Amino acid sequence: MGRMSPKLFGTDGVRGLANGHLTAELALDLSVAAARVLADRGEFEGHRPLAVVGRDTRISGQFLESAVVAGLASAGVDVLLLGVLPTPGVAYLTGSLGADLGVMLSASHNAMPDNGIKFLARGGVKLDDAIEAEIERHLHEDWDRPTGGAVGRVRPHPTAVEEYAAHLDATLRQPLTGLRIVLDCAEGAAYDAGPRALREAGATVLPIHAEPDGLNINDGCGSTHLEPLRKAVLEQAADAGFALDGDADRCLAVDHDGEVVDGDQILAILALSMAHAGRLTKNTVVATVMSNLGFVHAMKVAGVGVRQTKVGDRYVLEAMKVSGYSLGGEQSGHVIMSEHATTGDGILTALHVLERMAATGKSLQELASVVVRLPQVLVNVPNVDKARADDDAVLAAAVAEEEAALGDTGRVLLRPSGTEPLVRVMVEAGTYDEAHAVAGRLADVVKRQLSL
Repeated sequence: MGRMSPKLFGTDGVRGLANGHLTAELALDLSVAAARVLADRGEFEGHRPLAVVGRDTRISGQFLESAVVAGLASAGVDVLLLGVLPTPGVAYLTGSLGADLGVMLSASHNAMPDNGIKFLARGGVKLDDAIEAEIERHLHEDWDRPTGGAVGRVRPHPTAVEEYAAHLDATLRQPLTGLRIVLDCAEGAAYDAGPRALREAGATVLPIHAEPDGLNINDGCGSTHLEPLRKAVLEQAADAGFALDGDADRCLAVDHDGEVVDGDQILAILALSMAHAGRLTKNTVVATVMSNLGFVHAMKVAGVGVRQTKVGDRYVLEAMKVSGYSLGGEQSGHVIMSEHATTGDGILTALHVLERMAATGKSLQELASVVVRLPQVLVNVPNVDKARADDDAVLAAAVAEEEAALGDTGRVLLRPSGTEPLVRVMVEAGTYDEAHAVAGRLADVVKRQLSL
């Protein structure tokens, strides 16, 4: 089998159409290569290597799990099968069980036909890019296979969900008694762990989309489709609702009136809570350049610093790791609380927002109101030379003129796409009409100056 693409690993592991791009053969070969690379680097010195493997609910996860396990065991790695578990749950158990390698099979919020493989290093952190590149280089090479008693053993770890839920609840300092919550599990990996963790923390939980059949993950539900959650919160007269995605590494929320509470507002609630408790390292939160200006203003008023990074959770994580920050996140609801987790964790996020509600006696709506979101317009300008976006003097002058007119009431952001020949023009302003007008004028300049 030839290599499936020039570069298999993206920013979040290997992802693609299951049994199309991501085949059983590729899953097996990647697992063998990962085991060999880690062995060559001395990661298994002096002990029998151990890996944990988890998956979300999509049907292709079953055959891919079998392929990954076959690859690891054939390379002499013992394997614990975690079954269906959120990505942050696999990361947690990689650390708590002392595993040398964690493997998660999921395509997160993608549609059911896709799947993905993410490898985690000891402690439950993402493998370095250099190690992923090394794994690709070792694909399909001849190697000395272990035989006899040197091959790996495979056994289930049936208490994975219970251990992960108990860990989540142990991060709370106050019970959630009296809160009535709708939880949209996206027919995904958190269908059991999510309701369990919230119930054990004391909340009354009304789960929806928590009956996965292998085909319905992310189908009109979860954090990318909030309408069912809004409807359920209103019908059930709930205090709030939270929507997870397929692998539960992110969440969005709605308040008791069914109004959406986005990642910026969730991040603000947690930042202020942690700052109040003296747990916000350097009194700073990490966010991306796409965070709404209303979020930045709210943090400034509260005396909380904001460190902004490029868009993508990997950049948020890098900034947190380098400077030791304890909280970071994105508008998408991918929130990282590094005191408790190595990756974004939707259930953890929901628990700590609920804890803030319980501690203050305030509604989610009241807590979220600290962020007054500015209207935001995003225009994609296709078929342009994105490489020239940062160097064109006419475009720079046009941006500067619009920014001067907006002053403190808005901002402009031009971002070349990482994968397509287009430039994204994002404008925030005091009104939607104003933002739309500015974005339209700048899009015209981009087309005129950067046309191919």
